[in-house]
Amino acid sequence: MKTIADIAVAAVALLHVYFLVLEMFLWDKPFGLRTFGMTAAKAEVTKSLAMNQGLYNGFLAAGLAWGLALGPAGLAIKGFFLACVIVAGVFGAVTASRKILWVQAVPAAVALGLLYFA
Repeated sequence: MKTIADIAVAAVALLHVYFLVLEMFLWDKPFGLRTFGMTAAKAEVTKSLAMNQGLYNGFLAAGLAWGLALGPAGLAIKGFFLACVIVAGVFGAVTASRKILWVQAVPAAVALGLLYFA
């Protein structure tokens, strides 16, 4: 069960690396425009905000990777960063798009549940 929990934590970390790439590097590219349903004009105006958001997603991924690297000693760190992801996902769902709940908060909640039941 611990292995399954760590795989789930790693998956959440990889999702956040993907979000980092989308927001920091692909925001105003065709793939980013399609992903976020934006016009090129809106992407240009919001690009610096998206880059900042992407950087924060990178910090979440780094924290989860740090917890995984520590093995059993990283339980609290993994739990903390998963809780941060859940809070950010719920906030994003309330303020930006309900889709964020399913893409960000739910995977983190599943990983957190697996982590503490392992």
